[in-house]
Amino acid sequence: MAAIRICAVDELNENEAVRVEIDGVAIALVKDSSGECFAIGDTCTHGDISLAEGFVEDDTLECWAHGSKFSLLTGKPLTLPAYEPVPVYELSIVDGDVYIDPTTTKEID
Repeated sequence: MAAIRICAVDELNENEAVRVEIDGVAIALVKDSSGECFAIGDTCTHGDISLAEGFVEDDTLECWAHGSKFSLLTGKPLTLPAYEPVPVYELSIVDGDVYIDPTTTKEID
């Protein structure tokens, strides 16, 4: 599947996450304070909670329910109680628009 246009970068608020669903794949789309955009799996691996409802701080997204913080770069949990990573999806910006490919995840060591 090719990348899908989600929205214009300008439509996203800094330090906020938005839940998007592409072909049944729930993704948290985040624009951080420096204006960089990220796409990670929207479901906390500790519980069935939407990460898009959480808090963006620096390069992390924190689950509002139990406080696990996930790296926006790697998807890895940085705090307990989560210990499994969320996927990180390929995201590109073309002519000011955000595109995500829900079938392509980044390989993170």
